[in-house]
Amino acid sequence: MSETVKVVCYKSKTLSDGKHPLMVRVCKDGKKKYQSLGISILPSQWNFKKNEPNDNCPNRDEIRLLIQQRLFELQKTILSKKIEGKEFTASTLLENDKTRTDLHNNVGECFRYYINLLKEEERLRYAGMYEVSYNSFIKYAGTLDISFSDIDSSWLKKYEIWMLRQKLAVNTIGTRIRHLRVIFNLAIEKGIIKSDCYPFHNYKVSKMSAKTAKRALTKDDIMRVIAYKGKTNMEILAVDLFSFSYFSAGINFIDMAYLTRDNIKEDKLEYSRAKTKKKIIIPLQKEAVEIITKYGDTSPVYIFPIFTSFHKTDVQKANRLHKVLAKVNTALKRIGEELCLPQKLTTYVARHSFATVLKRAGVSTSIISESLGHSSEKITQIYLDSFENSQIEEALSHLK
Repeated sequence: MSETVKVVCYKSKTLSDGKHPLMVRVCKDGKKKYQSLGISILPSQWNFKKNEPNDNCPNRDEIRLLIQQRLFELQKTILSKKIEGKEFTASTLLENDKTRTDLHNNVGECFRYYINLLKEEERLRYAGMYEVSYNSFIKYAGTLDISFSDIDSSWLKKYEIWMLRQKLAVNTIGTRIRHLRVIFNLAIEKGIIKSDCYPFHNYKVSKMSAKTAKRALTKDDIMRVIAYKGKTNMEILAVDLFSFSYFSAGINFIDMAYLTRDNIKEDKLEYSRAKTKKKIIIPLQKEAVEIITKYGDTSPVYIFPIFTSFHKTDVQKANRLHKVLAKVNTALKRIGEELCLPQKLTTYVARHSFATVLKRAGVSTSIISESLGHSSEKITQIYLDSFENSQIEEALSHLK
């Protein structure tokens, strides 16, 4: 039976931005096998009859060229196998080629490929962060469909100056450039460029960081926030989430959103962090139990009323988390201003304050780290996991 090879817009999978991935489809012996092309597209930008991008599709020519090259390579592989008399199936044809990315010496193409890869892995938060960086580089340069060799240390320095003129934080600039460095590393790993094309030998990303301003409050200010009587349902929820985080070892917003009653084990809270997948076990404080009891009837599944029955897919939940977190932090900001706090109030302040209050009370740094950046967050969780609950319970007693 003859085989067919096409690139199709795969409507069975919809990404968070409404796009569908472009997939190579191989049909042979009545079976179909799909493989991602590393590109996604809006349905309005695709001609489903001709299986090619419409005229209104951005980067239409580049996508068409990529499709033609991919189909040509697969057809060449099929012909070679037939000449050699080798049997193959739709699966083995693509499996033998599964490590290929068919990327070229094009920064934008590799950037888009990586973003789509993150989306297909359902790492939506990180995909969104890389999209922000991608758009920032587009705004600066006009296009990223350029050769990797076009980006050198001088290009990076000019981008840095351009960002500084917009009064963006140094840490923000560093994040953008680190994302670009990931794309360069990907290109080297895939053999697209050689290491001598790497601009980060001379331009050091490490200098693009600044010590984060302290976000911890004093214990007195924390108690003022906890005692605040919210004027709206959102303010009430915001204070409760802030308080629960503070009394529950600085649990972050995403992990609170996913808590269910199954996470309550007698007098302890047990959950796995969404970010690190590490299991956390902490004694439940009386104040945390009271908050859990308060929301006992608000949801049949989750402890806090963040998700509803509408939010079923990972994409829907990710969008919901983004929207609710923004509303909660807006409410906390208003509360902080009304209480004349010395800094902007957010859910993260509860996490940082938890650590700082314990440190100021003389709790060993072996149990809790004062600094809560990305690297120290990981260290903090390791410390919390490695000590007996009695030690953690003793430490938590200093919170009030």
